Amino acid sequence: MTAVAAVACLAVALFPGSGIGRPAGAAVAGAPAGDPTSSGSAEPATGAPTDSAQPSASASVSASATPSASASARSSASASASGSPRSAAAAPAAGRIRPGVGYQGVATAYEAADGNGACLFGPSGDMMIAAMNHTDYESSRACGAYVLVRAANGATITVRIVNECPLPCAPGQLDLSQQAFAKLADLKVGRLPITWSLLSPAAAPATLSVRYKTGSSRYWCGIQVIGHRNPVAALEVRAAGGWRQLPRTDYNYFLAADGNGCGSSIRITDIYGEHLTVDGLAVRPDVAQPTRVQFARH
Repeated sequence: MTAVAAVACLAVALFPGSGIGRPAGAAVAGAPAGDPTSSGSAEPATGAPTDSAQPSASASVSASATPSASASARSSASASASGSPRSAAAAPAAGRIRPGVGYQGVATAYEAADGNGACLFGPSGDMMIAAMNHTDYESSRACGAYVLVRAANGATITVRIVNECPLPCAPGQLDLSQQAFAKLADLKVGRLPITWSLLSPAAAPATLSVRYKTGSSRYWCGIQVIGHRNPVAALEVRAAGGWRQLPRTDYNYFLAADGNGCGSSIRITDIYGEHLTVDGLAVRPDVAQPTRVQFARH
C-alpha cells in the first residue's frame, strides 16, 4: 500500500495541468507583441489592463506634406502589484507609476511661476500642474503624466506633471502648484493627505509634438516629446542598423550623442506599449513641431 501511494503521488506531481505548485489566483502576464513593420500596420493586442479599456484599432496616417506620421498600437498586461499601491494593472513598459494603481501620499504647494519646470516643457497653458517626488519622477519618466488627485474631503483635481520635487520629498508626495492645491484645500493647510492615480484623459491635445533641443544638429541631438496623452516610455530613431533606442536624461530629452539617427524617423512608445512613428521632421532646434498622431486613450 505504501508503494502504491508513493507511485500515485509521483504521477499527480508529474501530470501536466495538475495545478500543483501554482498559488491560487496566480496571474499570467500576456507577452508583448512584436515590433510593428515600418509601414505602420496594426498588430493585434495581446492583452489589456484589467480595469481599463483596450486601445482601439490603430491607424496608419500618411500625407504628402511633411511631417508625415504613422501609428501602430500594441498592448500587453499583467495583474500584479506590491507595496503600497492598493490595486493592480501593469503595463508592459510602465515604470514605478503604473496605470490602474492607486497611490497614497501628501500634497504640498509651490509657486509655479509660468509653469515651466524640470521637464522643460516651457510655460504652461494652465496652472493645473504638479511636481512629482524625486523617487517617482524616475529620471523624467513621469514628465507629462496626467494624475487624478483626491483629498480626504472628497475634492478631486487632475494635474499634469511638469516638474520634479527633489529630496526630501517622499515617495507618493505631489508638490502641486498653489493654484491646484487651492482647489483641494486652503493653502494654510500646508500638507494634505491624498490618494492619486494615473490618467489617460480624453482632454489631452489632439496630437503630440516633437522638439529638438537647442544646439541640435545632424552630429548631436536631443529629442523631446510634448503633449502626449500617456507617459512616454521610450524613444527610438531610425539608424543604419535599424531602430536605435536613445537614453533619457533627467531633464526630459532623449540624446543621440554621436548624431546617429538625428533627423531620421522617430518611434515613440508609451507605457502601454503603443508605438507612434513620425517621419519627415527636420532638425529644427527649440521648435515644437506638430505631428498627426496621438496615443490611444486607456
